[in-house]
Amino acid sequence: MKTRCWIFFAATGALWAQQVVAPTPETVGTARGENHGNYNITNSFETGYRWSLVGGDLGEYRSDVNYRNGLRLLGSNFSIDSKDGHGPYFDQILLNTMGLGNDPYQSVTLRIQKNGLYRYDMTWRLNDYYNPGLTVAGGLHLMDTVRRMQDHEITLFPLGKFRVRAGYSRNTQDGPTLDTSLEPDNNIANSAGVPVFADLRRQWNEYRLGADVNFAGFKATVLRRWDFFKEDTPYSVFYGSSAASAGLANDLTALQQFTKSAPVHGRNPGWLGNLMANHKRWALNARLSYLNGHNNFALSEFASGTNRFGGAANRQILVQGSADRPMVAGDFSFSAQPSSRLTVVNNTSVNNLRINGPSSYTEINNGSNSGQTIRFRYLGIRTVTNSTDANYRMKDWIGFYAGYRYTDRLVRTIEGFSIPAFGVTAPNDVYENTNHLHSGTVGVQVRPVKNLTANLEGEVGRADNPLTPVSDRNYHALNGRVSYRTRKVQLSTSYRQLYNVNAPVVLSAYSSHSRNYSANASWAPKDWFALDAGYMKLHLDTVSGIAYFAGTRTPREGNSLYLSNVHVGNFGARFAVAKRADVYVGYTITKDTGDGRATAAAGVTDPAGALFTGVQTFPLAYQSPLGRVSVRITPKLRWNAGWQFYNYHEEFGVLGYYQNFHAHTGYTSVSWAF
Repeated sequence: MKTRCWIFFAATGALWAQQVVAPTPETVGTARGENHGNYNITNSFETGYRWSLVGGDLGEYRSDVNYRNGLRLLGSNFSIDSKDGHGPYFDQILLNTMGLGNDPYQSVTLRIQKNGLYRYDMTWRLNDYYNPGLTVAGGLHLMDTVRRMQDHEITLFPLGKFRVRAGYSRNTQDGPTLDTSLEPDNNIANSAGVPVFADLRRQWNEYRLGADVNFAGFKATVLRRWDFFKEDTPYSVFYGSSAASAGLANDLTALQQFTKSAPVHGRNPGWLGNLMANHKRWALNARLSYLNGHNNFALSEFASGTNRFGGAANRQILVQGSADRPMVAGDFSFSAQPSSRLTVVNNTSVNNLRINGPSSYTEINNGSNSGQTIRFRYLGIRTVTNSTDANYRMKDWIGFYAGYRYTDRLVRTIEGFSIPAFGVTAPNDVYENTNHLHSGTVGVQVRPVKNLTANLEGEVGRADNPLTPVSDRNYHALNGRVSYRTRKVQLSTSYRQLYNVNAPVVLSAYSSHSRNYSANASWAPKDWFALDAGYMKLHLDTVSGIAYFAGTRTPREGNSLYLSNVHVGNFGARFAVAKRADVYVGYTITKDTGDGRATAAAGVTDPAGALFTGVQTFPLAYQSPLGRVSVRITPKLRWNAGWQFYNYHEEFGVLGYYQNFHAHTGYTSVSWAF
C-alpha cells in the first residue's frame, strides 16, 4: 500500500509535465470568435473513436487506466460573450466538456452570468472505478462502481459590496462489489473469509445559503449549510461461498444462508463565518466553523452454514448506535509589516471534535453462549496550535525567515463492557492521552544574479508523547530549491529530506527516512518548437516493531521493514510542420528499484518470515510513451490521431499475484468550429 501511494504521487508529478494523448489541445477556429447581434460566439467540438488493445491482467489495467473502445465526445468548448457587457438576459456563457459518452472519466463545467446581477457555476464529474482487489483477499474483494459528483453555486450581485450565495452539492457511489466475511465458524482465530455480494449504495447531499459583505475595509462571510449522508447497501450470500472457493481445500467452512443490513444515516448542519481585512501595515483573517453532526446506524447480520470441520454453525451480530458529533474549528491570523522589509505573522488554530452517544457491539454464538457486548460512549479530540513567522528582507537580493510552532493535543475516550442482560451495570473505562509538539523553522532566500533564485530551509520538531507510532516525534527536515528563468529557458532543481524517530513503546517503535530529488527543464527556442524534461527520485525507508499471530496462538514479535527507491522521468517535444501539422511526442517512466534484491524472500524458510520479507520492498516499473499528430485541414477543421502505450510490470507478486499488463490505446478524431 505504501508503494502504491509513492507510485501515485510520483506518477502525478510526472503527468504535470507530460501532455495526455486526448483530447487534442490544438484549437480550431479564430480565438476572436464570430459576432452575432450583440454577442460574440466561439464553439468547437472534438469527436472521434477511442480504441484499446490490452494484454496481461485486465483487472489491473481497468484499475489504473480503464480506457475502452467506443465513440467519444473527447472535448468541447463553447462561449457566448456580450460585446458591450450589457446583454438583455446574460453577458457570458461558458461550457466545457471532456470525455462524454463512454470515457471512464467525464466532466462538464458551465458558467452563466450577467454582470453585476448574478453568476451561476456548475460542475459535474463521473468516475468509473474498478478495483479487482487481488492482493487483498485472494481475488475475493472486487469493486466495480460509478461515482457521480455535481456542484451548483449561484451568486446574486457578484460585483457588489453585498452578495448572496446559494449552492447544492451531491456525491453518489453505486455498483456491484464483492466482500468477505468470517462466517459462520465460531472460532475467530481459525475462521475462513468466504465471499458475500454487496450492491453498494452511498449518497451525500449538501445545501448551502450564505452572504458576503464589504464594509470599512473588512470583508465578512456567513454561510449556513446542511449535509446529509446515507448508505443503504444490502448484502446477500454469494453463490459458492465456501472456504474451498477461497483456496482452502481442506476447510469445510461454507455459507448456506447469509443476510446483512447495515444502514447508516447522518446529518451535519453547520455554520461558517469568515472575516478578512487588508491594510497598508497590517492584515487579519479570522474563520470559525461549527458542525452539529448526528448519526444513526445499525448492523444486523445472520449467517448459517458449516464450520471448518463440517458441523452446523450459525452466528448473529447486532451493532447499533445514535451519536452526536459536534465540531468547532477556528483560525485567527494577524500579520504586521512594521517596515517594507519586515513581515511578522501570528496564527492560532483551535479544533475540538466530540463523538458523544451510546453505541454497542453484541455478538451471539447460538447454542454456545449468551453473548457479550462492548459499549462505546465518548471520543473527544482537542487541538490547539500557535505559530509565529517572521520574514526579513535584508537586501534586495537576500532575505531571511524563521518560525516557531507549538501544538497541544488531547484525546479522551470512554467505553464499557457488559453482558446484554445487565447492560446498565457496565463500568466506564476512561482513556486519555496528551501530546505537545514544538517545532522551529529557519530559511534564507537569495537572488545572486538576475533570473536566478535559491531557497534553503531547515526544520526541527520534538513531541513528548506522539499519539500513533507513525506520528512525528523527533524529526528534522531540510529543503532546498534553485530556479533559473528566462523567456525561452526555465530550469529548476529541488531537494527535500525528512527524518523521523518515534519509539513510544517497544512493540511500536518506528523510524522513517525520506529523500526527494527533482530537476526540471523547458526550452522553447522557436514559436514552433519546444522541449520539456524532468526527473524525480523519491527514497523511503521505514522500520517499526510489530506483534502478530501467524501459525500459532502465542503472540510473536518482530520488525517491519520497508524500502523504496522510486525514479520518475518524463520527456516531451512539440513542433509544427510546415504550419500545417502539429506533432507531440512524449515519454514517462516510473520505476521503483526497491532495495536491489533479486527475489522476494531468498533463503527464508519460515512461512511468516517469508511473508514479511516478501513485502519489505516492491520493485516495479510503469512506463508510457505517446505520440499525437493534429493536421489543420481548414481554419475551422482539424484531423487528429494519437497513440499511447502503457506497460506495468511487477518484479515481485504479492501473495503470488502478478498484476502485470500492457496496453496499446489510441484515438482518431475530428475537431471543428462553427
